[in-house]
Amino acid sequence: MSALIPFPDISPEIFTITAFGIDFALRWYALAYILGIIIAWRLTLRALRRAALWPGDTPPMRPEQLDDLLTWIILGVILGGRLGYVAFYNPGYFLENPAQILMVWQGGMSFHGGFLGVALAVWLFTLRHHLPKLSTADAIALGVPWGLMLGRIANFINAELWGRPTTLPWGVAFPGHAAQDCPDITGICARHPSQLYEAALEGLILGLLLLWLVWRRGAFKSPGLISGTFFAGYGAARFVVEFFRQPDAQFVTFDNPMGHVLQIGASGLTMGQLLSLPMLALGLGLIAFSRRSRVT
Repeated sequence: MSALIPFPDISPEIFTITAFGIDFALRWYALAYILGIIIAWRLTLRALRRAALWPGDTPPMRPEQLDDLLTWIILGVILGGRLGYVAFYNPGYFLENPAQILMVWQGGMSFHGGFLGVALAVWLFTLRHHLPKLSTADAIALGVPWGLMLGRIANFINAELWGRPTTLPWGVAFPGHAAQDCPDITGICARHPSQLYEAALEGLILGLLLLWLVWRRGAFKSPGLISGTFFAGYGAARFVVEFFRQPDAQFVTFDNPMGHVLQIGASGLTMGQLLSLPMLALGLGLIAFSRRSRVT
């Protein structure tokens, strides 16, 4: 490696408190979830209080209903994210060890599973309270990228979900035997900081785009446009970043070093890419539909 960036020595735990012989730690990943939910809640609440942003100058729900919906969303994130990881990434292991499905604190969450969990939670909530589905989805989608950004930064701090080996000068030497186990590389192995690529694309850039569409272009007047832009934007960003991200170990074999789950000639698709394609298609479909349903 001609150039690389040493991994910053940041503890995954912000602080630890010991009480009654038990250690209680606040980790960066937990803080990312907490701050992400608060930011999304504040952005959505602010938008709901601006009636002029919405079709017919009527927000899809009252501010107090958002507080109730937040509980449903948190459950959707946790249950969907965990069950998605079990079903998409390691079903064989969890079939043999079903008790570990509930051990969320040991790691293993899937964004695509969390997305399905949230989508189901929001859909059920709109049915129960007779809310407009697309405008409600738009309201929720507005704040999601900022939580994704914080989560990916936490992944970087935790030295997990790193990228493939690279010789680029911004490659990072992640610690640990697994991160340093790079075939055909002698000495220190630098990898793409793919967590930061995702934080920038799925989080910062997509989040700013949604804010601009809402506050400058009146996008809420076209139900489905913001949620469609989020789905398509995330799907496209994740699809691209997967070319630089190290696939999950269970998909990597001697004959399949790139971790493809769908082989297409000499190339193929990773699980992340395969799961992102339906999101991209759904997003583009919603964008096309929203262009015909604008309400002033």
